[in-house]
Amino acid sequence: ALCDFFLFPKMKFQLKGIRFETIEEIQAESQMVLDRLTKKDFQGCFQAWQRRWDRCVHSQGNYFEGDG
Repeated sequence: ALCDFFLFPKMKFQLKGIRFETIEEIQAESQMVLDRLTKKDFQGCFQAWQRRWDRCVHSQGNYFEGDG
């Protein structure tokens, strides 16, 4: 799922190391992270996803590592 490969890691990276006192603080900071995402961020995500699809098709479903 795209959230597992794009959204959650991006959020985790930006929220890492921050201590929150309340659920509301977590929600507010998470919303700010989401609000900072751009159209370009999502376009890059989909382009990377398409490259992985192409590699999977090219390898005929065989195992491969990395995006190279």
